[in-house]
Amino acid sequence: MKKLLVLCLLAGLTALTSTSYSKAADDAPAPAPADKTEKKTPSNRHVPFHGKVDMLDKAAGTLKIGERTFHVTSATKITKAGKPSSIEAAAVGEEVGGAYQLRDGGRLEVTSLRIGPKPAKPAKEEESKP
Repeated sequence: MKKLLVLCLLAGLTALTSTSYSKAADDAPAPAPADKTEKKTPSNRHVPFHGKVDMLDKAAGTLKIGERTFHVTSATKITKAGKPSSIEAAAVGEEVGGAYQLRDGGRLEVTSLRIGPKPAKPAKEEESKP
């Protein structure tokens, strides 16, 4: 019973001190932005995608999935059935997935491309518990 009382008191104190710190942080003046035109762009963030290929231009290295057009570059890591491949292995109507980065001008540049369905994961062996 004493342990429960002590835990409740500690939880209450923790809650009270955290709210006082957050109020103090809210009262502090916000630092002025250095330059309004300087925005942090998510160009280095990898965004996942998947779907079926609607249009494919192997010569230009572009593929269209839905309303978005993705650009495949020489740096794109392409796999099919878990093995390295090229854009030549893709076909219209085939399931694809991967990740892209948003570049200047709104260009969607593919960093990794998986052609075909996701490979099945091997089943985990259950460990016997002593």
